[in-house]
Amino acid sequence: MTERKPRKDAARNRQAVLAAADDLFSRCESPEGVTLASIAAAAGVGKGTLFRSFGDRTGLLRALYEARLEPVRKAVESGPAPLGPATPPRQRVLALLDTLLCFKLDNRPLMLALEESGSGSPYQADHYERWHGLLDTMLGQIPGLTDSDFTAHALLAAVRADLVEHLAGHACVPRERMRAQLANFTAGVLGADPVRGLANES
Repeated sequence: MTERKPRKDAARNRQAVLAAADDLFSRCESPEGVTLASIAAAAGVGKGTLFRSFGDRTGLLRALYEARLEPVRKAVESGPAPLGPATPPRQRVLALLDTLLCFKLDNRPLMLALEESGSGSPYQADHYERWHGLLDTMLGQIPGLTDSDFTAHALLAAVRADLVEHLAGHACVPRERMRAQLANFTAGVLGADPVRGLANES
């Protein structure tokens, strides 16, 4: 029993921290305002608990991102069309980019904080490499499409968090217009017909 209690406390504290961070990022106007100190205070734990559980702010951001992303990850890995692996590649690429855009629109402060965190290249971050690798694979399955590696980078650039924030937060582009613009841009890159309706409603 003496060995299990710390593990239970650690798991409980971890969930409390993630819940507090989730709430703060959902309500904040600027990601810089969500600090480790504010998260620890909201969770009712010491800052040392955050460091033990997540290492640093970037580690916490990644953990919160993964928790929020879990439904999307499951849909991509084993779900039905239009995100699941049995979907034709062109349709799947369109659906994936639409889903990423909607996810970033719904999580703007968190995604800005995550994509701006760290001192290394954002293109070497685990979350970026995951989506690039998946897109690269999908694009490689489209006949006649060349250089899937670069094309994946170019398409992901269209859903960068800073661009999404500029369009949604500063230019006040409506959500559905952004989705339609992205869909038609992607269709053009893929050599497909313009998109009249979005396959993946969010």
